[in-house]
Amino acid sequence: MATLVMLLLTLLPEMTCKTHIVKCHVHDPHPPLHKYHRSGDLILGGIASHSFIVSNALAFTKEPPQALPEELAVVTKNYQHILALAFAVKEINDNPQILPNATLGFHIFDSYFIAKGTYHATMLLTSSPDRLVPNYKCDIHHHLIAVIGGLDPLTSLHAATVLDMYKIPQLIYGPAPVMEDKTPGLSFYQMVPQEALQYEGILSLLLYFTWTWVGLLTMDLENGERFVQTVVPMFSSSGICFAFIERIFKISLVTDLKDLFQQGAKIQDKVMSSKANVMIFYGESYSMIFLRWLPYLSEQEHVNINPKGTVWIMTAQVELTSFVYQRTWDKEIIHGALSFAIHSNDISGFQQFTAGRKPATSKEDYFIKDFWQQAFACSFPSTGAEDVDGDICTGDENVGTLPGPFFEMNMIGHSYSIYMAVYAMAHAVHDMFSWRPKSRILVDQGELSFQNQQPWQARPISVCSESCSPGSSKKMKEGEPFCCYDCTPCPEGKISDQIDMSDCSACSDQTYPNKNHDFCIHKDISFLSYEEPVGISLAFSAVSGSLVTVLVLLTFMKNQNTPIVKANNRQLTYTLLISLMLCFHSALLFIGQPQKVTCLLQQTAFGIIFSVAVSCVLAKTITVVMAFMATKPGSTIKKWVGKRLANSIVVTCSLIQGSICIVWLAISPPLPEADIYSVAEEIILGCNEGSVVMFYCVLGYIGFLAIASFTLAFLARKLPDTFNEAKFITFSMLVFCSVWLSFIPTYLSTKGKYMVAVEIFSILASSTGLLGCIFSPKCYIILLKPELNNREQLMKRKDVRIK
Repeated sequence: MATLVMLLLTLLPEMTCKTHIVKCHVHDPHPPLHKYHRSGDLILGGIASHSFIVSNALAFTKEPPQALPEELAVVTKNYQHILALAFAVKEINDNPQILPNATLGFHIFDSYFIAKGTYHATMLLTSSPDRLVPNYKCDIHHHLIAVIGGLDPLTSLHAATVLDMYKIPQLIYGPAPVMEDKTPGLSFYQMVPQEALQYEGILSLLLYFTWTWVGLLTMDLENGERFVQTVVPMFSSSGICFAFIERIFKISLVTDLKDLFQQGAKIQDKVMSSKANVMIFYGESYSMIFLRWLPYLSEQEHVNINPKGTVWIMTAQVELTSFVYQRTWDKEIIHGALSFAIHSNDISGFQQFTAGRKPATSKEDYFIKDFWQQAFACSFPSTGAEDVDGDICTGDENVGTLPGPFFEMNMIGHSYSIYMAVYAMAHAVHDMFSWRPKSRILVDQGELSFQNQQPWQARPISVCSESCSPGSSKKMKEGEPFCCYDCTPCPEGKISDQIDMSDCSACSDQTYPNKNHDFCIHKDISFLSYEEPVGISLAFSAVSGSLVTVLVLLTFMKNQNTPIVKANNRQLTYTLLISLMLCFHSALLFIGQPQKVTCLLQQTAFGIIFSVAVSCVLAKTITVVMAFMATKPGSTIKKWVGKRLANSIVVTCSLIQGSICIVWLAISPPLPEADIYSVAEEIILGCNEGSVVMFYCVLGYIGFLAIASFTLAFLARKLPDTFNEAKFITFSMLVFCSVWLSFIPTYLSTKGKYMVAVEIFSILASSTGLLGCIFSPKCYIILLKPELNNREQLMKRKDVRIK
């Protein structure tokens, strides 16, 4: 857009009224058969690809005759391209926000798909209206700002030969032509995606269906040859092989028809006899018209051969079109074909605009009459159109009834590209007016006028170095004047928001550079909240674990006088269950926006509560071992066995952890912090541990208690006691240690709020491991096997084990 705007500033000459107007009397010896003019202050040129003229060869011994009606073959579907341009211009003129105080007009001519027609149309666009005077304009009432043309690459290339001399931009709605040695002064402004994307799409399609043996058919033109040279090595490297590669030449003379049919017959025979059932076809927009001839051409007899089902893969440029004489032809070659499509859109009001077109009300449109006759296979009275068979045209026929190959009411891909090209030029002119308000003035009756400047009189540029755009800075060249410099992109973390900055500046702590490094973006605030899925899931798990623990505690309290509860120190069991419930609750301190109080409680509460829980497990393990040793004859350990020993272990171990936490809070307590460095796009709110050494001391002490419990439980797992919990404690401590050993590397390798999520998950997983491994076997007996929860059964099982 910016390039178009700068170009327009050099293109708009003065259009003021002159006192003396020279009247031109030179007329085109061959006025165009098809044209469509709409006046305006600014004019868009259009080169349509609407009709074929297949005539005899010219001997150049006399003046060439005008084309005859019987030599005209209309591609009726392409008439929509003309309507799309006219509709876009109408919309823009109806919208005062785009081009206020100015109207947009257009001049459209037909290229007839040949070089001669394209050059003629281009010369007409660059000359005075209705006067063919190359390189001279007189009696001018319009100004050509751009040309929208080039459905096929050769049409774009031929038009550029003339337009380049006038520095008039060309917006093409087909593939870019092969330039070879020709380098035009202006670039093509292509309105459709690059064809290379289609090549990758075709390859993906072939590989997906494992179609590795294919035929390749192209038009014998420069773009067709470029297609072959590009896809053959590209597809071959992926395992695709080509059964054959054939080229169809383009005809422009009647004498070429016989050769075309002969070549088509050979191609049809090759397609039918080949083992390849997939054909890739690359052609021009009109190629389908010639492709539909293939089933009717053959030099061999295929009477006894069943029809071969062939999948045709076509590029987006090939459109489903037909001539009038192909109306009743079989569509076998189209059935099952796969075609890439150019992006389109449903433009509001376009169908109504199209449906309202009638020959009687479209006097300025010289295309519509021939379109009407060949689309509806009829003829208007006194037209002399012998090649059109059918009824008399009334002019009231409904275009909505036409089949797809002849016309479509919905805007097709090429028409949408034309529509967008018109809007692109209109917005470019609008931006030009906004940027350079002095470049236009209003004259009589609001008519638009521009500075008196010709294309060869553009504002000259004389600088040693081009300006450095935002996002880069100047780097002086050693040994050269200060006005000579290079432009270097801004490094990470820095921006430049103006042109020719000497240095890039850093963003603030609350912002970070955008992708182009030309402005700063505010960072998002990030913390683990209850409003996101991860936070909700963890909070739900914590509450669920706490509720399950409460249910287990109530179950044990209800059955507190049963042997299975009494056998393993009820007070110690209750203390363990209460501490596990608080462990689950402690996970909730880590969710939500960090505050000073929550940061102080997070790690200290977690450390003390977990120390109580693991101390209870350790006390249970020591109690089991001491009880077994006390049963040996002559043992003096019996006096140590009892509740006092278990309580002493729990209190002592918990006080040690509490002392560590008090020292931690005294020397360097955890505090809320905003981390602005870990993630460039976010400010992470979290709790700084304060003293990392004390944090790992708390974890290390819990780990020491867990390893001690695991070791003792592992050694005592086979002691002959009915209610020996050692093996269950062994499993629980194995889970506990595994969780916290994997926690440390995972915690150190994550960033932001996910570090908090890792710690919460470790708390929940280890708490669940203790609850499940130690208490689920007992709950199973209490709730599901109550007959085993009595002294007689327990003693009986004990006697069996001792024997």
